[in-house]
Amino acid sequence: MTHWSGRTPSASFVRISETSNKHHQEGPDFVRIQQSREFAELRSRVRRFVFPVSLLFFLWYLGYVVLAAYATDFMSRRVFGSVNVGLLLGVSQFVTTLLITLWYRRFARRRIDPQVAAVKSV
Repeated sequence: MTHWSGRTPSASFVRISETSNKHHQEGPDFVRIQQSREFAELRSRVRRFVFPVSLLFFLWYLGYVVLAAYATDFMSRRVFGSVNVGLLLGVSQFVTTLLITLWYRRFARRRIDPQVAAVKSV
């Protein structure tokens, strides 16, 4: 067969005549796990935690950015020494991140890990 440009083809494809024998799969059956009720509950449980907490933290962060941009008088108000409201709110962003991480870790250990064990047994 000739290529449309007139050149000979660089590759030829031959029909595979052998039937492929699928050997027994080793490892988990991911399709069956994904369709199980336990997996659906696990996904739902994770989403019920992650989405609201992420939204709240995003709003908290956005509030900080808006205050920093438009409420400069408030953010520059001194609390003590050379520490102002903006600095305290900025540091509290890091503290909030740490607290959310610890909260999720506890949540995962108590609620998610047992559910994962149930999914693995499916």
